[in-house]
Order: sequence, then C-alpha cells, then structure tokens
Amino acid sequence: MASHESAKKSIRKAARQRAVNINRLSRIRTFIKKLESALASKSAKDVILSAFSNVQKEIMRGVSKHVIHKNTASRKISRMCKRVKFAIGEHQ
Repeated sequence: MASHESAKKSIRKAARQRAVNINRLSRIRTFIKKLESALASKSAKDVILSAFSNVQKEIMRGVSKHVIHKNTASRKISRMCKRVKFAIGEHQ
C-alpha cells in the first residue's frame, strides 16, 4: 500500500480515470451493438447509415480521449464500413 500522500492521490486519480474510461468504452460498445442490430434486422438504408455515423463519431471520440488506439479505431471503422456497404448494396 502506498505510504506517501502523493502516491495515495495518484491511486485515487487513477481509479477515477479508470471509471471514466470504462464508461467511455461501454458507450462505444453500445453504439456498435446498435449498428450490429440494424445490420442484422436488415433495416432501412437511412437507419443503417445514421447508426454507422454515430458509431464512427463515438469511436473517434474514444481516440481523442485516449481510450482506444488510433489504428484500432481505424481498423474497426474500416471493417464496419465494409459490412455497411454490403448491407445497403453499394459493394462492387
């Protein structure tokens, strides 16, 4: 256990930040699940596109807040974009 006041404060700060990061990740996962359900239920094109737009915004917000790595976010968005294109019929 930490004995210095600064070390104790660092532990408290880390715990608060961890809680915030967990909430941010949870929010990203929720938006991903909404897109997944829109794709699975073969929803209308505009519903799928708005869900994808929301997912993209949330993932990039996670990147700017340093919750997920930039390359990870790019990979996830790229894969989702590919699935969205197939779902709405704009693939080649």
